Amino acid sequence: MRAIMDGAKRIAFYMHWTSGVLLIVMMVTILIDVISRAVFGATKGSVDFTFNGGVEIVSYSLLFCIMFALPYSVRRGQVIVDLFTGAMSERLKGILAGIYTLGFALLGFGMATEFYKATGRLYQSGETTQDLLIPMFYIFAVATFAAAVLAVRGVLVAIQQFIDSGR
Repeated sequence: MRAIMDGAKRIAFYMHWTSGVLLIVMMVTILIDVISRAVFGATKGSVDFTFNGGVEIVSYSLLFCIMFALPYSVRRGQVIVDLFTGAMSERLKGILAGIYTLGFALLGFGMATEFYKATGRLYQSGETTQDLLIPMFYIFAVATFAAAVLAVRGVLVAIQQFIDSGR
């Protein structure tokens, strides 16, 4: 069981790292797009190095940035309000944390299921993105993977929280 938990944590860590890289990609894309449009406007169109697909790059990078950050953040991402939990025993706090984390697992499972269904539909339809012409089923397949990792990691972290609360 420890090997599964460590493997899931390692995958989530690399996804979290990738999320950071995607955030940088988004910022650079926006910067280049703004500069290229400013140069285009300042030269009245004589210098044109604008590019198609900037909006798609940013929007899909944002999707993956969020989806890849969630699995790693499950363990450390909750804010606990001491006003409500201050009088509770550590065991009860651990159980509540585990139940709360199971909510992330359910969220991941629900998203993975719906993304998986959409992936199949998009594969059959052959739909692509508007500017970059990337097949949409690739994007939804990656989102399915990220949501599935969230579901698995949510379950594993909740189990660990339940075990830790019993100690």
